[in-house]
Amino acid sequence: MCVDRIRISKDLRLPDPARLDGMAQSPESGPRILFFSGGTALRELSHEILRWSHNTIHVITPFDSGGSSAVLRKAFKMPAIGDVRNRLLALADRGLPGREEIFRLLAYRLPKEGLQQDLHEELESLLKGRHKLVASIPDPMRKVILHHLQCFLKWMPPGFDLRGASIGNLVLTAGYLEHGRHLDPVIDDFSRLVHVRGVVRPVVGEDLHLMAELDSGRIVIGQHLITGKGVAPLEEGIKRLRLTQTLAGIGVVEVSILTRMKELIAEAELICYPMGSFYSSVVANLLPLGVGRAVAGNPCPKVFVPNLGIDPEAKGLTVADQVRILLEYLRRDAPAEIADDALLNYVLLDTKGGSYPGPIDLKRLKSWGLEVIDCSLVTPSSDPYLDGVKLAEVLLSLS
Repeated sequence: MCVDRIRISKDLRLPDPARLDGMAQSPESGPRILFFSGGTALRELSHEILRWSHNTIHVITPFDSGGSSAVLRKAFKMPAIGDVRNRLLALADRGLPGREEIFRLLAYRLPKEGLQQDLHEELESLLKGRHKLVASIPDPMRKVILHHLQCFLKWMPPGFDLRGASIGNLVLTAGYLEHGRHLDPVIDDFSRLVHVRGVVRPVVGEDLHLMAELDSGRIVIGQHLITGKGVAPLEEGIKRLRLTQTLAGIGVVEVSILTRMKELIAEAELICYPMGSFYSSVVANLLPLGVGRAVAGNPCPKVFVPNLGIDPEAKGLTVADQVRILLEYLRRDAPAEIADDALLNYVLLDTKGGSYPGPIDLKRLKSWGLEVIDCSLVTPSSDPYLDGVKLAEVLLSLS
């Protein structure tokens, strides 16, 4: 059982076996927990939480600028869709007939090495239904996927680099273009294909990039450079994160969330700022105007789950420092008169099994009206990371 080392309701038991048993009996009626996240840090939890709830909401950052996502973004001037596809597949119900075969195809990547001609030939074999990954998919899902791949091939520009291309990303890209450069309709189509148990949406649908101003004043543009994918991690801290229209840093912009995103935040029964790259996965979701106001307007519990160990993006930041930064970004457009506990209530830790940067400043956290829940979240098999099942059980019990 979790034991709060500051203050916690005497009636609250974490995890709560009785509540969890009830949820497991009818996961289709499970709680609407909203995660502000991106990347793969939540992949295990997203899959495991399906046994208790089919109603989780996943707000994803569409700003990735590295790997095969960068190739698609450059060719089609579009938001990144790789993290959206990854989360959709994590929430897919693979037990239904034909879904496992669809899952394997949409999770498949073309080889990272090889001649472009060979990669084109493999894509052609997929399009003509000869590839073993396509041949095993029953109709009508097979026809839908082939239609999207054929559309992608039609729009694919000359010289497009297919190395490492995700078939799921190509399908989503084709749907995005077919739907007039709108992501929501194709995400709905994709969700039906793999029977997604939950809601996945990018926080905004614009073609934008992350720009970080470092402590020295130096500017770094592009999520792949900020998070250190394929490059050395930043040698100094991040002073400010903003959105820009291009990787050249031209056109620093303020964008607002749409009505549907406001509604999703308002519907949540618990809001979680989870582990993951602190700036590019969590804070990036808070940059669009309207997020802070929507969070403040929902009276549900709000939980921060810090990373264990060292996050290259959070260089020199303690848990309390990260809480301060979260509150600052949430307050950018939240009503001035609201208290901090309208934006965040709990910090979830495992100080016995996990390692955090710097000391845990309980006095500082309490000054913001926060409750620290300190409990077992790390298992021998998950060490040095949080265990997805244990974390899911605590969040569900808090909802």
